[in-house]
Amino acid sequence: MTADPGPSADLTSPQQPRPPRPTTTPVTQAVILAGGQGSRLRPYTDDRPKPLVEIPGTGVPILGHQLAWLASEGVTDVVVSCGHLADVLQEWLDKADLPVRVRTVVEDEPLGRGGGLKHAAKALPRPNEPWYATNGDIWTRFSLRDMAAFHHERDAVATLALARPRIPWGAVETDQFGNVLDFIEAPPSPFLINAGLYVFSPQFTELLPDVGDHERTTFPQLARSKRLAGYQLPQGVYWRAIDTAKDLTEAAKELAAGAGRTPQ
Repeated sequence: MTADPGPSADLTSPQQPRPPRPTTTPVTQAVILAGGQGSRLRPYTDDRPKPLVEIPGTGVPILGHQLAWLASEGVTDVVVSCGHLADVLQEWLDKADLPVRVRTVVEDEPLGRGGGLKHAAKALPRPNEPWYATNGDIWTRFSLRDMAAFHHERDAVATLALARPRIPWGAVETDQFGNVLDFIEAPPSPFLINAGLYVFSPQFTELLPDVGDHERTTFPQLARSKRLAGYQLPQGVYWRAIDTAKDLTEAAKELAAGAGRTPQ
């Protein structure tokens, strides 16, 4: 059904061409937050940080998938924020054939997610340019360039990717009288969630707390001033947070079915 164009639309006039997008600086730098304990992924994280846990069937850890994806999206420089078992992560980086330039920073004491982002962002090579950020446990594939264009078009200070994950339990549909009508296995959530992937404008760094959680401070402030944008991941995009051993098992099944592979 076609949406009502509203009273101001002139259906008799030829459609005017859209103006070209303004020229913007490409996003070529990123931060990966890789300092968490990964306690829910034990025993896999007993001897390695969570981003170095291997996706079953790939021979590559989560961090390796992320670096390859970022490189394919035009990123040339990445800062990895380390904490738990930072020396193990650094050793892997030293030995790996990396597709981008990588620098690590280590939190000497826990700074929280917002403080960790700020600490890492200060090590970016081009502080006056926009940057991506991602949590170190996210496995996905979509066009970061499209997300960056969305960010620039809305003149946002920060843009977060939004996902609609499947509920891990079966759902039951009932009518108003309490009669069960249907069973739905792992339905999509009715709510959008923060997918753990971001585009930030240069000025965002100074708005972050030195210690604490930006989702309780910086993001609400930006939302109130309408400078925080939400980019919904396109339908059919693969996205998964690798947070538990069950997530690894599910990721292996999805990989076998053809999901999550890096486009050739």
